[in-house]
Amino acid sequence: MNRGRTAREPLPHAAGDNLAAFDRDRSDGGRLCLAGVDEAGRGCLAGPVVAGAVVLPPDGGPTGLDDSKRLAAKRRERLYAEIINGALSWGAFAIWPREIDRTDILRASLKAMAGAVQLLGVTPDLVLVDGNRPPEMGCPCECVVKGDGRSAAIAAGSIVAKVVRDRLMTDLDARYPDYGFAAHKGYGSPEHLAALAERGPVGVHRFSFRPVAGLRQTNLW
Repeated sequence: MNRGRTAREPLPHAAGDNLAAFDRDRSDGGRLCLAGVDEAGRGCLAGPVVAGAVVLPPDGGPTGLDDSKRLAAKRRERLYAEIINGALSWGAFAIWPREIDRTDILRASLKAMAGAVQLLGVTPDLVLVDGNRPPEMGCPCECVVKGDGRSAAIAAGSIVAKVVRDRLMTDLDARYPDYGFAAHKGYGSPEHLAALAERGPVGVHRFSFRPVAGLRQTNLW
């Protein structure tokens, strides 16, 4: 049975050593195998939602870990390389738009998180989950609200999720060059909305999301 709880104590945003200290506290000083998991792309109009899960080494991993949204793209890429080269284990899992439309984005996000944890190849003693809803993953987990700015492992998971997703969107840009996916990564930018209005959505758009819903699909897949 999955066990989930939400960290409710008010903690200020911390970076660097404070993120690692948060994890040391949760891992009983490093004696427990601790994983962090986060997702990227939940609010996009196109492309997958991607989750990243990471088990960092006892030293806490690379310096400069933080919420991926607060990092410049070049810094994210550098940290991503350091994470995957130094992590004890890591995994990334994508749920694509057709499944998002069949279910909903919350269920898809939770499934992506569970999938990323399963790809770790180890069963963590505790998984720190960004947010307030625990995925069904068969091992103990703790939900940490705004955890990508509080936990080193969750921050690492957020960086993995963001970089993997950005690369997937760049690949989609080569397939659908008229939509600008490499620039806006599927979010509802003015350029993306203009392309939708002019050309209609394609198969990698989320048809259950406004303003995609109701638009006539093009013949591109």
